Amino acid sequence: MTTTSTRTRRRTLIHPAWLVAGVAFLAVIGAAGFRSTPGVMVTPLQQEFGWSTGAISAAVSVNLVLYGVTSPFATALMERFGPRRVVAMALLTVAIGSGATVFMTATWQLVLCWGILVGLGTGSMALGFAALVTDRWFVARRGLVIGLLTAAGATGQLVFLPLLSTLAVNSGWRAAALAVTAIALIAVPLVWWRLRDRPEDIGVLPYGATEPIEAKPAGGGALRAVTALGMAAKKPVFWLLAASFAICGATTNGLVQIHFIPAAHDHGMGETTSASLLAVIGIFDIVGTVLSGWLTDRFDSRLLLIVYYTGRGLSLLVLPALFAATIRPDMVVFIVFYGLDWVATVPPTVALCRRFFGTDGPVVFAWVLASHQVGAGIASVTAGYVRDALGNYDLVWYVAGMLSILAAIIVLAIQRRPRTAVVAG
Repeated sequence: MTTTSTRTRRRTLIHPAWLVAGVAFLAVIGAAGFRSTPGVMVTPLQQEFGWSTGAISAAVSVNLVLYGVTSPFATALMERFGPRRVVAMALLTVAIGSGATVFMTATWQLVLCWGILVGLGTGSMALGFAALVTDRWFVARRGLVIGLLTAAGATGQLVFLPLLSTLAVNSGWRAAALAVTAIALIAVPLVWWRLRDRPEDIGVLPYGATEPIEAKPAGGGALRAVTALGMAAKKPVFWLLAASFAICGATTNGLVQIHFIPAAHDHGMGETTSASLLAVIGIFDIVGTVLSGWLTDRFDSRLLLIVYYTGRGLSLLVLPALFAATIRPDMVVFIVFYGLDWVATVPPTVALCRRFFGTDGPVVFAWVLASHQVGAGIASVTAGYVRDALGNYDLVWYVAGMLSILAAIIVLAIQRRPRTAVVAG
């Protein structure tokens, strides 16, 4: 039993919650960087093995779907066993999966290594993990913190894409895969050393708390994810959030992250140049997501989502006209805007999950994130086969733009407040 004295907030220059958030930030950076690798490997794999865009996209699709489906179970396991153990195991899984790809000779091996193993590993460090850390360690500044942790995904893309693209071009795709393995292994001891499971483990209060908060009893592991889904599925708001977030995933991770580089290559742009543009998206994603977190603390999350999805849809409708062999000013405008909008949707979606589902919010959000990745997976494989059939991606971008506008309409149907008080689960 934790005593009152051990719960007393320690007088430190920096609250330990920010140190834990910093380690979580680095873990999410790694997960995002590991997931960005397929975007720079599509063309090299085609050149070496002669695999079609559709076949490679199918493996990437498995990765994207598993990333999402794993998240609610991993979040529930974190509630039971603590984030430190789960994240450390996830990093080891990523290292094994990425390292094993250097020996592959068939597409089923790509599905096994990159689709299943890396998908499971990165899914265990997904935004459900970020939501759990935020809810456990912060009472104040929750919107800002979830914005920062979401921005870590953009930072991972920013840091890894140019590096991995340069390695893939100059040293081959195997060098890029081995780099992911090395970075994942280096991160394990840091996570084990500095990531703490709960504030009370080190005798402090959550940031912004003025009195001890009774810790929720450990859940039933993976069963907790299933029961949370059963509870959430009875409420229409869950399906509205899941549908809109599925479109979010389709138009970001499923399309732009995976197919922007091949689409630019179709128009004569070099892979390193197009990868650099994706990295620039990462720069502005950091700004946009942190700003979105700040706005989420102050404005109606529904209104923010409507603005984000509408703007995204309009930008995708004009994207096919922007591709060229060189970087033009209008493409730069698209990159900046899309970066600001990329995952700005996350803080208000997390806030809505907390508003409607109370303390079950992190696990419910992990299921909403699963829909995000299912949408991404469907979009990834569909876009690959459309490219094979039509010889270009134009139709894909037009459909994505219309779907984004549909997502804004779906959000309009979400009520402003729960009709009944949320019972803490």
